[in-house]
Amino acid sequence: MDTGPLYALVDRDDDHHGACLNWYRQVGPRDLVVPAPVIAEAVYLLAKYVGTRVEAAFLADLGRGLYGQVVNVNPEDLARMSELVLEYEDLPLGGTDACVVAVAERFGTPRVATVDRRHFSVVRPRHVDHFDLYPREF
Repeated sequence: MDTGPLYALVDRDDDHHGACLNWYRQVGPRDLVVPAPVIAEAVYLLAKYVGTRVEAAFLADLGRGLYGQVVNVNPEDLARMSELVLEYEDLPLGGTDACVVAVAERFGTPRVATVDRRHFSVVRPRHVDHFDLYPREF
C-alpha cells in the first residue's frame, strides 16, 4: 500500500476517500502490506492537514492491524530502491514510491493500492509487466 490510500481512508475530505473506502471494505486489512517508510509520509500529511489527534488515532489503528501488516525495509529493498530512483529520475519516482515497488517485488504481488497513477502506471516491476492499481474507481 502506498501513502495515498492510507491518507484518504482517514481524511473524509480527501477527494479519494470514497473510492478508497469502498475498495478497503472489499479487501480488508489481512491482505494489505504497508512498507514502513509509507507510515512516515502518511503521518506527516495527517498531522499537517488533519491534526495530531487524527495522526495519533491513525497510529493506534495501524498498530492494531487495521490498515494491514507493517513490513520493514531490508538491505535488498534499499538496493532496489536505489536502482529505481536512478532509473526513473526523470519522473522523479522518489524513495517512498520506490519502496512500495521494491516491497511489492519482494512479496511477488502485482497489486498496489495507490492514488498515484502517474508514477505507478509508468514503473515496470521486475516480476510482472505492470502493476494492477487499486482502487480502480477513479
